[in-house]
Amino acid sequence: MGNSSTLRFAEKRELILDGAAQLFNRRGIKAGTLSEVAASVGLATNSLTYYYRKKEDLVVACLMRSIGALDGVIADVDARIPPGDLAGRVRALVQGYVALLAAIEDRLRPALIFFGDMRALPQPQAEPAFAAYVAMFRRLRGLLHAGEAGAGVPLPPVRSATRQALNARSHGLLSQLLWARAWLGRYETGDYPRVAATMAGLLLHGLAAPGQTWPQQPLPVPDPAPVDTSSAETDPAVRDAYLRTATRLVNDHGVGGASVERIAATLELTKGSFYHHHDTKHALIDDCFERSFALIRRVQWAALAQADQGASNGWQTLLAATLPLMALQTSAQGPLLRLTAWTELPGALRWQKLGTMNRLGERFASMVVAGQADGSIRLVDPAVAAQLITGLINGLAEVEHWLPGDGPPDLQPLLARPLLMGLLARPLPRT
Repeated sequence: MGNSSTLRFAEKRELILDGAAQLFNRRGIKAGTLSEVAASVGLATNSLTYYYRKKEDLVVACLMRSIGALDGVIADVDARIPPGDLAGRVRALVQGYVALLAAIEDRLRPALIFFGDMRALPQPQAEPAFAAYVAMFRRLRGLLHAGEAGAGVPLPPVRSATRQALNARSHGLLSQLLWARAWLGRYETGDYPRVAATMAGLLLHGLAAPGQTWPQQPLPVPDPAPVDTSSAETDPAVRDAYLRTATRLVNDHGVGGASVERIAATLELTKGSFYHHHDTKHALIDDCFERSFALIRRVQWAALAQADQGASNGWQTLLAATLPLMALQTSAQGPLLRLTAWTELPGALRWQKLGTMNRLGERFASMVVAGQADGSIRLVDPAVAAQLITGLINGLAEVEHWLPGDGPPDLQPLLARPLLMGLLARPLPRT
């Protein structure tokens, strides 16, 4: 009887976690409630609290399960693919994670919560979740570190400059895996293995055709985007400060954690001043998206203008459309908004932002096609390539947490080059 009760408890708990992950993915951690989770799995709210007393406890349980699932894929690859085989490890990692997503999509495995709103968790619940996430990141870093070392060669310690570069590659790879959840739904799950193979090939070999080079000097930050001054009551400087501050807080704490009080306090303004500029917080997040989209468009259009004048081939155009965004991220104009924040917006607004992201991604795809036509970019799937470029941009939002050091790091060689030239590309000579 005891074993039977334990089994029923475990089954019901898994059902709750599955329902909660689906709800929080749809509504966001802040907006989703225990009563909604309970209703989704056919329980009364007081019955659900028998399993999880607070919503934050349930959120942590969902996060720990998602972290554990990804950690399990990393551990499996580490056990199966020997050190020294970086290509084999990256392929197995991408294939394993995409297979996990296919199983979830086919309802063969329970849903897993997104990590986007994780920073909105309060203490003490946040501590174990972040500890598990950091441990998972370190295991992924170790997977790459061992893959880059020769088989049978003792691993050198991860120190100083090599630590920053390895952190960047690890962060870039993890960002691509997590971003895949935003775009794999375009494909049927039967196509997932083929897409995984394409994705792994791009991560390993990049986009550049033989003979193409990396810029010797960083591409500069673009000129500031014009500020909307359509409202006579809006001070452009204050409005832009709101948008930059809100963007930074959403990147760091999620939409739920970027409260009106926190935004106003950071700017040393009153809540009344906030509502003078934005009716609701979601209206502010909408404007933050539009600001980031405007900056991305400005860089894309500048790159395409050079191409139209015959001043660049396809590879150079693609670099001109992506590398300045790295410089922008750590400039006074930055940061760009974490694109996965779209999952935390209400219905109609959510799909509107996703539609804009898709259109911007199509512009990257057209650049890849142009480069293939002139021979400067390898023959690859331009749709998948465009998603990896978008994933690179999304990965900028949290880069400061994974690249320790004094002052802003140079993201162009650290983060962009391993994707655009490939993880197997020969490293740049040290200066």
